[in-house]
Amino acid sequence: MTAQKRKVIHMAKIKAKWIKSAIGFPERQKRTIKALGFHKLNSEVEHDDTPQIRGMIEHVRHLVKWEVVE
Repeated sequence: MTAQKRKVIHMAKIKAKWIKSAIGFPERQKRTIKALGFHKLNSEVEHDDTPQIRGMIEHVRHLVKWEVVE
C-alpha cells in the first residue's frame, strides 16, 4: 500500500483588535464583540478568514481594527 499525500489547505487568517468601547452602542453589537472572542478592550483575536467572520467584523467595524494575516 502506498501512502497518499494529502493536500493541506491553509486559510488566510484575520487578526482583529478591539479599539473602542461598546458602551452606548446597541446590545447586538456588544454581543458581536463577545462572539468574536474579545474579553477586554485592546485585546486581539485571530480567526480564519470566512464570510461569517467578515460579516461580524463589518457590523462592528467602528469598534475594531483588523488585518489579513497570511
